[in-house]
Amino acid sequence: MSFRPLMLLVLCIALVTLLPFAAHAVVPTQEQPVVVLRALDKMTARVEEIGIPVGKTIQFGNLSIVAKTCRTTLPEETPPESATYLEVSEVKPGAQDVPVFQGWMFASSPALSAMEHPIYDIWVTGCKDKIPANK
Repeated sequence: MSFRPLMLLVLCIALVTLLPFAAHAVVPTQEQPVVVLRALDKMTARVEEIGIPVGKTIQFGNLSIVAKTCRTTLPEETPPESATYLEVSEVKPGAQDVPVFQGWMFASSPALSAMEHPIYDIWVTGCKDKIPANK
């Protein structure tokens, strides 16, 4: 048996094993203090842009929304991306809050991790360094 086919086999196994790790690039991000969301009340067709300081709780309808973090890619990255970790609960009078959503939302892909609710839709539009002015 020749030594060359064995070396090729070892090389192929090494490449298949190590190449996936080399393909994952780390994209630098920066923390921002304010999450910008768009919220829709499907019953009234009311749409609002909401700025939430990270760590604070706000109400939209009977939803309680807490933004845990908001990260954006650096301005020189293309395409730009914003992601936030949200905890959303439905507040029912006389009952314990019911968790509706907990996880990451991405501005560029709102359907990737969407909140499922019959009355409300919420999606992230970006991260800011200050609360946006009301329109």
